[in-house]
Amino acid sequence: MAERRVPAGPISPFGPTPPSRKAVLRIEDLQVYYGESHALQGVSLTLDSGVLSVVGRNGMGKTTLCNTITGLKRARSGSIRVNGREISSLEPHEIHRLGVGYVPQGRRVWPSLTVDEHLRLAAGNRRDANWTVERVYQIFPRLAERRTNGGSQLSGGEQQMLAISRALLSDPKLLVMDEPTEGLAPVIVEQVERMLVTLAEEGEMAILVIEQNIGVATAVSDRVAIMVNGRVNRVMDAAALAADRELQQRLLGVGRHSDESAMTPAAAAQAQQQLAEVYRIDRGASQDAAPQDGIYRPVTELPNRWNVPVTAMRQAAVEKAAPQDELKKIFAIPFAERIGRTVLVAGTFDTKAKELRFVADRLKSLGVPVRTVDLSTSGKPSSADVPAMQVAGMHALGSSAVFINDRGGSVSAMAEAFARWIEREPRIGGVISAGGSGGTTLATAGMRRLPVGIPKLMVSTVAAGDVAKYVGGADIMMFHSVADVQGLNSITEQVLSNAAHAMAGMVAQLPNAEAWEAKRKLARPAVGITMFGVTTPAVQAVTKRLEADYDCLVFHATGIGGRAMENLGDSRHLSAFLDLTTTEVADMIVGGVFPATDDRFGAAIRTGLPYVGSTGALDMVNFGPRDTVPEKFRSRNFVIHNPNVTLMRTTRDENRAFGEWIGARLNAMNGPVRFLLPEGGVSMLDAPGQPFHDPEADNALFEAIEKTVRQTPLRHVERVRSNINEPSFVDAAINAFHAITPKLQRRA
Repeated sequence: MAERRVPAGPISPFGPTPPSRKAVLRIEDLQVYYGESHALQGVSLTLDSGVLSVVGRNGMGKTTLCNTITGLKRARSGSIRVNGREISSLEPHEIHRLGVGYVPQGRRVWPSLTVDEHLRLAAGNRRDANWTVERVYQIFPRLAERRTNGGSQLSGGEQQMLAISRALLSDPKLLVMDEPTEGLAPVIVEQVERMLVTLAEEGEMAILVIEQNIGVATAVSDRVAIMVNGRVNRVMDAAALAADRELQQRLLGVGRHSDESAMTPAAAAQAQQQLAEVYRIDRGASQDAAPQDGIYRPVTELPNRWNVPVTAMRQAAVEKAAPQDELKKIFAIPFAERIGRTVLVAGTFDTKAKELRFVADRLKSLGVPVRTVDLSTSGKPSSADVPAMQVAGMHALGSSAVFINDRGGSVSAMAEAFARWIEREPRIGGVISAGGSGGTTLATAGMRRLPVGIPKLMVSTVAAGDVAKYVGGADIMMFHSVADVQGLNSITEQVLSNAAHAMAGMVAQLPNAEAWEAKRKLARPAVGITMFGVTTPAVQAVTKRLEADYDCLVFHATGIGGRAMENLGDSRHLSAFLDLTTTEVADMIVGGVFPATDDRFGAAIRTGLPYVGSTGALDMVNFGPRDTVPEKFRSRNFVIHNPNVTLMRTTRDENRAFGEWIGARLNAMNGPVRFLLPEGGVSMLDAPGQPFHDPEADNALFEAIEKTVRQTPLRHVERVRSNINEPSFVDAAINAFHAITPKLQRRA
């Protein structure tokens, strides 16, 4: 049967090509195995010119086909001819010299070579080449702009441009492209589409495109081959495949199900009208588990296979539904396995290598094992034991999210990557670093992820100022560098030596895993208790009642205090929480000076440890001296606690917001929970006759918590008819604590 010729180049399916011309690519009865697994089962294809797209589900053999054509996989039998020459038995470099270019899946650019070095290396010294580096820069102006950037500093789209350009510089007669648009932004996908169409129209080469994106596959070629279970099921017109949604669903797993009827305009209008009534409720292992953020939201878009990209839908679902701490649970390392003797010397080795190596050498001279970790964001190679690329690869979005042009964004991304990297490292004796504000940001991000007790030392130019944002709730020692960490001199050498000696001393006294475990077994279980000045009587009474059996750790609820307690909870140093003073939530929501972070209560959520909480000091927001209170609050009710601390009474509406936020967090807890509401006041200042006494505001707080919390056998909210500092409330707190904590075995 005669085949219609199209401008982009005709492609015959299974039948022979007319003898008047040779096909650029002819594959006949190709049989490929992995062991006894039959990957390609009699594949036959012919590509005369232009573009042929090959589509199919994952695992159908598309990438195996690419690897076999390019010599990376050897066929057991069958024929592959390029411009009439048999290549199935040739080595990859020989196939390349015959004019076969390859753009592999995943780009595979060299991280340490610049764009220009990539291209010059691929171009070689050919003088008569159709494709030159200058022509590439004309086709991809973005690469010209980024010519001095390393491969690891490019975005995914830029890396794909570079991979395509590298293949073009070999002047291929056949270009094989495996998933060229995978993971690219829509605007970059469109650019790749236009480039493929242009190359086909110029007629310099034939192109075999492996694609899962049906839109791209049908846009760049006139004919499409469909692979099913290692075989070419059929070759058909691209336009026909694009229009046949039933066939797409049947062969490729996309498109409209055959039993779905088209939606009429009336039905569409009715669905739109009912959207506000549709809610999505995600539940965890138990029926009472809360949504991720504790809030039910209306669905504003119904899922649609045709107007929402599948990858976008899948990624959105993963990001919204998957718990952010899931990887932490999977890779969590017991504290005993965390402890070692090796000190990590971490920092930006592109700018501080001399200083960091000085510290490392000092430690080695004292007999301390050392491992150097590069946190540079410049992309420059270094001789550190752990290169920056390895650390950056731990970022949730990969190393390309770290090596970008925006320095601030790059530092933030590397800090996140270092934190994720260090969470998975066992046998750490300590972490030490030296640097300015950027280096301090990077290093302390990882230090904060380590359990309390593992030595952490930061030599920094900012150590003499406010270091709260660097230290957080961790036991980080901030060591002032005095002079800038910029070269070695009489001052920096002395400071860095002292820091190294301090670290060596701490590591020397660090118990080994066995000793720590033995000590832990003999120790009283620790309880984290939060306190503020206005809840001190309650906390003192609770501590006195528990201290014979429990190690009572009291934390001052000034923002950092709550974070410190959460840190210990995450590190499994605590057996339970007695979170009686949650005032940090008020400062977070209203804007006080002692705010919690949005991860408040996170340790109880992640660990499932027993949790007893209350509304201590939620009647106030904290500010500095009276004249520092924002103007918008000037008419409010204040108490001057001391010249440096001004307390502001919270309102009914603010309390309602606190209650809803706290209730949502309580819903996310899967462990046993008791939350107590002191009806007689939440602080000393909220008692009858005191300046902050406001039963209406308190009741708004209590009602919001009761309405938000989904009570279950494990999760109770209870009102107590007393002020938080009265003995009856202390009794209620102790009873709640004993009700949900394991019974202690009395020691002889």
